Amino acid sequence: MKDNTTPTPHDAAFKAIMSRPEAVRDFMDIHLPAELRALCDFSTLKLENTSFVEDELRGYYSDLIWSLRTTKGGDGYIHLLVEHQSSPDRHMGFRLMRYAIAAMQKHLEAGHKKLPLVIPVLYYAGKRSPYPYPVNWLKEFDDPELATQLYSNDFPLVDVTVIPDEEIMKHRHIAALTWLQKHVRTRSRPDDVERLAILFQSEYTDGQTLTILVNYLLQAIDKPEPEKFLQALAQRLPRYEEDLMTIAERLEKKGRQNEAEKIARMMLKDGYDESVIKKFTGFTVKELKELKDHKH
Repeated sequence: MKDNTTPTPHDAAFKAIMSRPEAVRDFMDIHLPAELRALCDFSTLKLENTSFVEDELRGYYSDLIWSLRTTKGGDGYIHLLVEHQSSPDRHMGFRLMRYAIAAMQKHLEAGHKKLPLVIPVLYYAGKRSPYPYPVNWLKEFDDPELATQLYSNDFPLVDVTVIPDEEIMKHRHIAALTWLQKHVRTRSRPDDVERLAILFQSEYTDGQTLTILVNYLLQAIDKPEPEKFLQALAQRLPRYEEDLMTIAERLEKKGRQNEAEKIARMMLKDGYDESVIKKFTGFTVKELKELKDHKH
């Protein structure tokens, strides 16, 4: 198998020359479209490091990316990403897109608020001519037109904060989840027993769904008397009474466990003998050890 991490003489020569500002300036002046050249402030050219390149791709990457400011001023940046290639790659368009997005991420991590315009350029000098594959990543899809439409427009947004409750109630299997997550953050009505009973009585809600969502609700809103809430819900949902009471019992047991842990911690802190703590709290040697380890 070929070791792709070893630079070839072609790569080495390309990198040596294209690491010089004057060479890159000429390269951009000759090869970039006029509308992109007009945006470039060549006096601000700076060679960037390429630590953003993923390990799995590093062996394929020629490690050259230049940044420069735009002629429009402000916080506008352009990054020129030049990839040298001697052998055609069917998925080169996609690879260039991955490099470009990685460069954008690195730019944001440096503290910038806006994405830079990353211009990926493929520099090809191989035996096969002309270059046989598209360098537009969208053309790699089975349906390029659909891919272009998807990736050139806003992505679908499901903003539950603006969906009317009446509409949410019609959302079948995701109605209860959506309604809870809409209201749990605003604390407006997440524990509305009547509304929850309607949602949980739906033909789309089963015992497992109810258990997941009730546990989520109790964790999210930190209800002071969860047992009373569960009892009120169970009265309205007789077919789920057993599920709800199981949750209530588990909460009660957890409350007792938390209280016992609190007492055990205090006794450990006050220097009580472990045998006394075990007798008082019912903890095992292993549980006491875990408490002590967690404390540290």
